[in-house]
Amino acid sequence: MDELVFEDQRFEHIDAATQSLLKGSYTECTFVRYNFEKSSLSSFEFIDCTFSHCNLALTIVNDTRFKNVQFEDCKLSGIDFSTCNDFLFEVHCINCMLDYASFYQKKMMKATFTGCSLFEVDFTDADLSGSIFKDCNLLRTSFNRTNLERADLSTAINFSIDPENNRLKHAKFSFEGLPGLLGRYLIRIV
Repeated sequence: MDELVFEDQRFEHIDAATQSLLKGSYTECTFVRYNFEKSSLSSFEFIDCTFSHCNLALTIVNDTRFKNVQFEDCKLSGIDFSTCNDFLFEVHCINCMLDYASFYQKKMMKATFTGCSLFEVDFTDADLSGSIFKDCNLLRTSFNRTNLERADLSTAINFSIDPENNRLKHAKFSFEGLPGLLGRYLIRIV
């Protein structure tokens, strides 16, 4: 069966519990106030799409292809992005809740997170080189063997990053962020 193709379409005020999105490839489509919560988007493809004010909490994204996708004011809690297709994976998040999401081993160079809640997110073994975390809350987020080279965390708060266990060459941090880098040494900054 041929894959369905949707281009430059708008999907608005839909609940996946009552009306499922058809499996296929979506290019330059916009999803507004779409409730995908706990649904499956496995093996879908989204290219240059925008999701605005959508609820994707606990959505299953096995082998889903997100290529240059922007999420604005979306709830993305508990999504395991590590199961997404790696080819050209690129997401950008603005004012989103990504609490408890996982980006384990994702290659996400130059990803942008602006004004996002990233509580207990897993970035273990991820490549976030050149990424930007602008005004983000990274409370209890896991950075373990993570590539953060040239990443900008200068306005991020509540992070804890071990410089000996992560790649930080040319990464940007503010003076106020130093406790998040020195926590493992049990020293006090006054």
